[in-house]
Amino acid sequence: MIVVTGATGGLGGTVVEHLLNRLPADQIGVSVRDTAKAQHFADRGIRVRQGTYEDPAALRHSFAGAEQILLISGNDPAADMVSLHRNAIEAAVAAEARRILYTSQQGAVPGNPYQPSNIHIATEALLDDSGIAWTALRNGAYGPLDQVLGPWQHTGVIAQPQDGPVPYTDRDDIAEATAVLLAGDRAFDGPVNLTAPNAVTFDDVAQTASALTGRPVERIVVDDEQWVADQIAIGVPEQMARLMLTWYQAARAGYFAEAGPLLAELLGRGPRTIAERLAGPIAT
Repeated sequence: MIVVTGATGGLGGTVVEHLLNRLPADQIGVSVRDTAKAQHFADRGIRVRQGTYEDPAALRHSFAGAEQILLISGNDPAADMVSLHRNAIEAAVAAEARRILYTSQQGAVPGNPYQPSNIHIATEALLDDSGIAWTALRNGAYGPLDQVLGPWQHTGVIAQPQDGPVPYTDRDDIAEATAVLLAGDRAFDGPVNLTAPNAVTFDDVAQTASALTGRPVERIVVDDEQWVADQIAIGVPEQMARLMLTWYQAARAGYFAEAGPLLAELLGRGPRTIAERLAGPIAT
């Protein structure tokens, strides 16, 4: 039995879909906040149980019988995520799971200015102290490219703060590789990087976008404080804007620059490239 938390979310749900291509449905379980939203999994024979990181007793029930548990990291900026992750780890230990896989973040090392890094560092330390085998999947940035590029298709410019090299990674590729690890016999102890094979800057992306669209796409560096003010002006809460700014600061400091081959090895093919990911929205 493999239990996936957060299975009604984007990453967790996609991992489950890839697991269904590799395992019988009755070997897969999901632990979700709202079981009604997971009915489509139950209809396919997957075990669906209610469980949240805030409710240790429910977690223990939803984890019962699991050999492996995929802990999808929480992202509520208002919550004490380290304590919530501790609840999940303790529930996994109580369920006598054989291994925990945790969705960490590339560059989860001391000194990284990107604020969520501290949550991942602390959670990895909890895993190391838990006495259970664990793997931290330090995933490359896998959000939609427009989240970091801005509305370049409409403006013809990538107007963002100074950046640095980042191996932007496709979410579906990460989900598939995670399913490969869960369903296969290859295991890793401790942290591993799952990233696209090449790190690129916004200058690189602008050149690629120009070639794809056949029109110039310009890269403009926006002052940090001006960028925050611009975000606030379009309705982004200041706290959230400043949190995102720390991501650009981490990128320019090189915390996300390392790219590795493991993702491609697990997929058995090349991960989706920046050009392929940009081409989809252009075509539509």
